[in-house]
Amino acid sequence: MTENLDFLGQLDPDDPKQASQQIANKLRAAILTRRLQPGDKLPSQPDLSARYGVARETVKRALEILRTERLIVTRQGSGAFVRAQTQRAMELRPHIEASFERPHVSIDFAGFSGETLRDALAEALDKVRVGRLTPESIAVRVLISDMTVPMALPARAETQSDDPAVRERAERITRRAADGILDQVAELGDLGLVRSTTVDVRMHRASPLFKLYILNNEEVFYGFYPVVERTVSIKGEPMAIYDRMGKDVPLFHYAVTDDDASHGTQFVEASRQWFDSVWSTIAYRYEG
Repeated sequence: MTENLDFLGQLDPDDPKQASQQIANKLRAAILTRRLQPGDKLPSQPDLSARYGVARETVKRALEILRTERLIVTRQGSGAFVRAQTQRAMELRPHIEASFERPHVSIDFAGFSGETLRDALAEALDKVRVGRLTPESIAVRVLISDMTVPMALPARAETQSDDPAVRERAERITRRAADGILDQVAELGDLGLVRSTTVDVRMHRASPLFKLYILNNEEVFYGFYPVVERTVSIKGEPMAIYDRMGKDVPLFHYAVTDDDASHGTQFVEASRQWFDSVWSTIAYRYEG
């Protein structure tokens, strides 16, 4: 690749992140915004080394980050290429952290409890506390199922029906995650580390069948909750229940591009419209 590489930007000497991480961030942004298209060959390691004024080992570490995230593939003797399909199962956490590199962060979540979001946020917020990430504002909206009302899931397996004791257990999980997100983000505002922080949690009466994350209105991660039968402890006694399984669910990634007709752009826009429609109609305030 010999064309102009100005779209890849320059390293920031005042950025506390290592040069390899900065380079990975530049390349990731180019891939997700389709400046580098699926199947495109990345600039060579010597070209990237020269552009950023770093050793080739630094470039290799940056490419390894992207390879681990399944954004690129490397072919011996040929170089590195953008994966032919980037709408595939991906890791959420690096993208949560990358979203905090923007001055204004917005994250919308819809799903069961938000445990994954709470844990991923914790890492990014820790970096805000020590000054490694410096957003001016953070706005989080969480849309979860109200486990105080009858649900199709979770349910008692023996009767295949709603059970208040099963829902009570699910409600504890839901509240623990929602309260954790509320506390984590609000603390940064209380400490004066972020100029503006808002967290809003709303509930609805539909069973959780999928999880959805919208990052900065530009990226979406979407995954299905498989329904499984498993045994849990209810009031000290084992009980078989039908439950949705959220841990390690594959998340599929879509991003806005310069092409309004692209699959990624349309999926992100449809996700935003769906979220806002539920948020503004059947959802109601969470009383923590």
